[in-house]
Amino acid sequence: MDPIRNPYAPGAGQRPPELAGRDEQLAAFDVVLERVAKGRPERSLVLTGLRGVGKTVLLNALRGAAVRRGWGTGKLEARPGQGLRRPLSSALHQAVRELGHGDEESVDHVLGVIKSFAHRDAGTAAKLKDQWSPGIDVPAVRGRADSGDIEIDLVELFADLGGLAADVGKGVGIFIDEMQDLGADDVSALCAACHELSQSGLPVIVVGAGLPHLPAVLSASKSYSERLFRYQRIDRLAREAADRALEAPAADEDAAFESDALAAMYDATGGYPYFIQAYGKAVWDLAPRSPITAADVAVAAPEAESELAVGFFGSRYERATPGERDYLMAMADVALAQSGLGGDEDSVPSADVAARLGKKPQSLSPARDSLLKKGLVYSGERGRIAFTVPHFGRYLRERG
Repeated sequence: MDPIRNPYAPGAGQRPPELAGRDEQLAAFDVVLERVAKGRPERSLVLTGLRGVGKTVLLNALRGAAVRRGWGTGKLEARPGQGLRRPLSSALHQAVRELGHGDEESVDHVLGVIKSFAHRDAGTAAKLKDQWSPGIDVPAVRGRADSGDIEIDLVELFADLGGLAADVGKGVGIFIDEMQDLGADDVSALCAACHELSQSGLPVIVVGAGLPHLPAVLSASKSYSERLFRYQRIDRLAREAADRALEAPAADEDAAFESDALAAMYDATGGYPYFIQAYGKAVWDLAPRSPITAADVAVAAPEAESELAVGFFGSRYERATPGERDYLMAMADVALAQSGLGGDEDSVPSADVAARLGKKPQSLSPARDSLLKKGLVYSGERGRIAFTVPHFGRYLRERG
């Protein structure tokens, strides 16, 4: 098969040639866009799921849908230890520019409020090395979104932004990836601002994406967050959608898969979108001709697994210390014993992990907390722990 014509794209956040299995989410978001633009009440949206299920791809697709409706949009990626003001200010600056509001005075006012919000980083204003400008050429607006209380400031900022969007009959979408990495104060402020938006009917929505424990992070911040957001779990693809993700791009290149090959691909990938792209690329490059057979899949599997071991699993494993790796390996062993089938997507009791290592749970808290901060594991419920990456336990066991 011609590698130049290989249609598969196993990249982080890279849109696959066929966005299969997400039609329901895209259709539902179109309804949200219409309702918000008409001033109808609608909740902000939160996408959750393991790594490799395509949350970032879907987030970008939803943003594209908003852009096509003429909305102003901005996107940011939350990072541990980074405050919300600076990245959000840059994202909102772009959103205001996309709105295309014709009244220069109104636009300058909102841009000035964004600038004021950005400059009010608590505790850094006096340090020259921490001074930062969002690239806005208008003066900062005094007395608006600059109190220093992130919750008060964010409510005021969203209110002004929503008013600007309402003037032109459009909306503003704020897209936040890795949302679970926001600081506690920023999460609280974001929930409060979304709560205010839902009450006022202003055309501004937040669309967040994060790991499966993100709803628990939001709930711990504000109890009403359970009713504030519409939660959508993004999971592995069903067999039909997984087949379409492989067959449609191949058909565009005048190639095909035999039915046994599709079954073998689903068994190998588990329906996870990132794995589908990785295996698809390897199989295409190594298959001698179309149609691609189950034998071709078997030949290409080691190549795909080697690529995943380095780029997907290995890069995360290398971030763990020796003690943390022991903890991860114990998790993998407990998961295998728990399922009997090698399944690693379900959580395991942290007490069982400690027992596997022959230690008291309290003594393992530092390793567990560090793995949580590094995003290698998550805790969706008290006393249980799970991998953020599908098939990670299998990778660890094969690694030895």
